Amino acid sequence: MNKLLILAAAGLFSATGLFAASGAMAQTAQPNAAYTYDKSPWWMKESVITQTGFVFAEVPANRATFSANFLSVDDTVEKAQARSVDKTRALQEVLARLGKDDVRVTTSFAMRTLYEQYRDKDGNRIENQRADKINGYEVSVQISVEVRDIALLEKAYALVLAASPTSTNTIYFSLQPTNELNTWMYNEAVKDARKRAGDAVTAAGGTLGKVRVIDPTGRACETDILARGGDGSSDDTEATEVMARGYLAEAVAPPPPPPAPAMAPAPGTADYLEAQALKNPFIQTPPLRRIDARACVVYAVN
Repeated sequence: MNKLLILAAAGLFSATGLFAASGAMAQTAQPNAAYTYDKSPWWMKESVITQTGFVFAEVPANRATFSANFLSVDDTVEKAQARSVDKTRALQEVLARLGKDDVRVTTSFAMRTLYEQYRDKDGNRIENQRADKINGYEVSVQISVEVRDIALLEKAYALVLAASPTSTNTIYFSLQPTNELNTWMYNEAVKDARKRAGDAVTAAGGTLGKVRVIDPTGRACETDILARGGDGSSDDTEATEVMARGYLAEAVAPPPPPPAPAMAPAPGTADYLEAQALKNPFIQTPPLRRIDARACVVYAVN
């Protein structure tokens, strides 16, 4: 019996296949550990150098956003809402004149119930939140403005202030790279990759050959290109958008007012807001924002 088991174990991984003893359960060979590397890509069958080019640029911000709130209080929701809408109707009209594609305007609405208040024994003010103790309603209309043509920022902001909002928020500047800028940045990164590769090969005593691969994914320039289970890093070849805050510049002394028109526009109209905005101009200087780009190129080495 012992001789049979020894004989079966000796033939378990024989060249002709699995060997099993008579009457014993069939056995299966354990799989080998996962192979660590894939086959090398075609462009590594000769001497090559992989190089990543890096570039950055500082570009003025080309987006600006800000918002303003208009509050109204009345004894009913309908009256409070109507008063808030009246305050913003002319503003929305005059902002629309700047062009809906260059200045985008959105509105939001909120309502708060105002209750009678009393003081407790410690002197703290407390609202009596009961349906029969309602004093009125506060309605808030928020106007949010996104300026996509920075040349219109100063005028758009002046128009909003001319409408006498209850409050305004800080201007936020951001950069949205254009397709042309992304293409230019990528091309500059490719040029940088060639310079880096050429300098490295020359320093090593060789000469730079033809381009073998321009890899938009950047994997060809990573050290784990031959490893299994790559993480599939994302494409970083395009310039990345950078968001940052900007702050309002201080208002400068206004220039002399223009000659008064023959008949002044009625208060609360779009023409009235435009006239008021001209009296109180603002200077807004967009800050510079940094963008980065990179490109992966594989060259032959002679």
